[in-house]
Amino acid sequence: MEKLVYALWKGSEDYKDFNKRLLGPLRKKLGKLGADRLQINVVDDTVSAGAPLRQENLRPGPSALVSFWLNSSHIREPFEKALEAEAPRIAGYAVTESTVLPITKVHKDGDRTKGFSQIALIQCPSRVTRDYYLDTWLGSHTQVGVETQSNFYYCQNIVNRVLTAGSPHWISIVEECFPVEAMTDAQAFYDAAGDQAKFEQRLDRMMSSCGRFIDVDKIDVLITSEFRFGGWADNKDQPAYVCSRKVAAG
Repeated sequence: MEKLVYALWKGSEDYKDFNKRLLGPLRKKLGKLGADRLQINVVDDTVSAGAPLRQENLRPGPSALVSFWLNSSHIREPFEKALEAEAPRIAGYAVTESTVLPITKVHKDGDRTKGFSQIALIQCPSRVTRDYYLDTWLGSHTQVGVETQSNFYYCQNIVNRVLTAGSPHWISIVEECFPVEAMTDAQAFYDAAGDQAKFEQRLDRMMSSCGRFIDVDKIDVLITSEFRFGGWADNKDQPAYVCSRKVAAG
């Protein structure tokens, strides 16, 4: 099977109307077509406090993210037509998913994941090779991302192919879920509430690690609400990622 990820742009309509169509008619169309493990991330009022965390180097930046699994990307055409019927622009990618910190509690159909979901859409800087980027990100940076932040879900999507013409050439699409307080409290984001020294140490460690392979003008960040459809969870029967700060859990 293949995981497909689509960034969607809205038109002149407001987010409320756009999101209503994505979470209503679109998700029903995709479900009837057979999309497996359907997930839709939208920018809504629930995450409005996190607006300052948004990074927008693309102008305009995307407005939502839709992901699902198919037996093969070769059969994606009807799914893309359903997406194009609801959004004036889409950008699609076939990815390899590496779920470092899973959510193992099964969502009821259409349930919102707690907290908020941060989506990072990243281009590979010209100063590094693809191999260097992936080796640094998937190797040493993974542990930094887990040990320095309050994320309870961490999914690394490695872009294998761009599926739609004219799409941004992102090399990675990162999904992370955080507690709601991390939207407005930087110390909470870095799991260092009330401890300025710990916060500064973790921030410095994260920024230093990112600087090895990410440029600030090559990244777009969305702050979203995550919804899962079809009653699914990440696999709870596999060994968890272990580091000095946390163990992946439900």
